[in-house]
Amino acid sequence: MSLLLKLSRFIDGISSLIGKVVMWLILAATLISAGNAVIRKSFSISSNAWLEIQWYLFAAVFMLGGGYAFLRNAHVRIDFISSRLSPRTRNWIDVAGIIVFLLPLCYFMVTLGWPLFERAWISGEMSSNSGGLIRWPVYGMIPLGFALLFVQGISELIKRIAFLTGHGPDVLDHSGPSETELLAKEIEAQEKARKAGAQS
Repeated sequence: MSLLLKLSRFIDGISSLIGKVVMWLILAATLISAGNAVIRKSFSISSNAWLEIQWYLFAAVFMLGGGYAFLRNAHVRIDFISSRLSPRTRNWIDVAGIIVFLLPLCYFMVTLGWPLFERAWISGEMSSNSGGLIRWPVYGMIPLGFALLFVQGISELIKRIAFLTGHGPDVLDHSGPSETELLAKEIEAQEKARKAGAQS
C-alpha cells in the first residue's frame, strides 16, 4: 500500500501543477475578452479568431481542470445526504462510483475523442468561421482532459482504499475549515507579510 500511496502523491502533484497553470488561463480568457470588446467598440475591429481563442481557453479550463477539481474535492456532491453517512459508507460509495462510473466514462471518452483529434490533426481542419482557428488543439483537449481525470481517479481510488484498510486519512472528511476559509486565511497571511515587509 505504501507504494500505491507514493504513486497517488505523485499523481496529485501533477494534478496540482496542471490546476495552477489552468487557473491562469481564466485570467488570459478574461483579458482577451475585455481587450476584444474594447477594440471592437473603440475601433470597430474584430476577428473570429479572438472569439474562438476565448472558447479554446474556456475549453482548456473545463477539460484540463477536471482532475484538479477531483483532487480538491471541489466537484458537485449531494452533501446533505453524504453528511448523514458514516465515513466508511461515504468512502465505499466513492470507490463504487470511481470504478463503475468514472473510470469507464474516462476510458470511453479518451478512445472516442482520440480519433476526432487525430482526424483534425492530419487534415489540418480549420474553423468554418471566417478568420477562425485550427481545430485540433481544442479537439485534443477531450482525450487529454479525460486521461488526466482517469489518472486522478486512480489516485482517489487508492486514497479511498487506504482509508478503508486503515492505511490513510479520510480525504472526504469535511470537519475542518472549508476551501474558502483556507483561501481567506492564506490571503490574510500574505497581506500581513506584505505590510510587515513594507514597514521594515
